[in-house]
Amino acid sequence: MIDKHLRRPAVEEATGLSRSAIYELMSKGQFPRPVKLTGKAVAWPESAIAEWLAERAAA
Repeated sequence: MIDKHLRRPAVEEATGLSRSAIYELMSKGQFPRPVKLTGKAVAWPESAIAEWLAERAAA
């Protein structure tokens, strides 16, 4: 199955995190890294965000 990819505004909305919080968590290895779509565009696989949210709910 093909995974939908979310751009940063959609990730912010899904997680409730701000842009700076997302990048801070990524730098600490506590948030999924995006994949490169083009030379400048990145997005997060929807499944990676859903898994990250599920881990938070279980904690």
